[in-house]
Amino acid sequence: MLRSLWVAKTGMDAQQANLDTISNNLANVSTTAYKRVRPIFEDLLYQNIRAPGLNEDSASYVPAGLQAGNGARIVATQRINNSGSMVQSQNPLDMAINGNGFFAVSTANGVAYTRAGNFMRNDKGQIVTASGNVLLGQSSITSASAGAAGIVIPSKATTFAIGTDGTVSYNLADSTAPTQADQIAMVNFVNPTGLASAGGGLYYETMSSGEAQVGVAGKDGMGSITQYYTEQSNVNVAEELVSLIAAQRAYEITAKSVSASDQMLQKLGQL
Repeated sequence: MLRSLWVAKTGMDAQQANLDTISNNLANVSTTAYKRVRPIFEDLLYQNIRAPGLNEDSASYVPAGLQAGNGARIVATQRINNSGSMVQSQNPLDMAINGNGFFAVSTANGVAYTRAGNFMRNDKGQIVTASGNVLLGQSSITSASAGAAGIVIPSKATTFAIGTDGTVSYNLADSTAPTQADQIAMVNFVNPTGLASAGGGLYYETMSSGEAQVGVAGKDGMGSITQYYTEQSNVNVAEELVSLIAAQRAYEITAKSVSASDQMLQKLGQL
């Protein structure tokens, strides 16, 4: 079999995976706090027909060898964690992180992390995500479980506010002084790209991300929290469409390599 057939096959597989990644970015252009993903390519092993620098006559070395490439593949998908634009809302529980860091939420699989700050209250007064995962405060993150109390705003609260440092306070009808419920825990990682994506805007800690570093919003490199705002996706539609067209053209050209190799094999069969 011609080597070009295998090489073209690997190129088509790589471009198909590239198209899948771009399509997923475009599909999540309206997803709150979604972070775009880019594929990283690498070339495959080479067959050394004549190794570079081979001493053929014991007097000199050849300036270049003869190596046959075996195609390409996608070796990783890197998540780009730069912040998306901020959009104002009318929901007092909408929060956006200005800078580094993640919110911590309690799930059935343990503590997860998210940038999506479109929170709401459940029937117990807990601040939760749209999927019902409880937002964790400083007092509950160290002992978080599937049944963590999280941050509770009682039903009798008339108003409540969230400070830039994550402090959640509320007012009761029979009191003029605000009551502090808790302080939202902020978490960061040495390598946020190493977090495992679990869907729903949630990420989990891995060996690649490093251990979770719990801190306070606005301090020690953590981003501050802005109430009444949500962070939008950082996907640039125009950029993704250009990448989509380039990937499509690369796939088509690679497919033509298969056709050319097939025609060459037909010619050989006619000899």
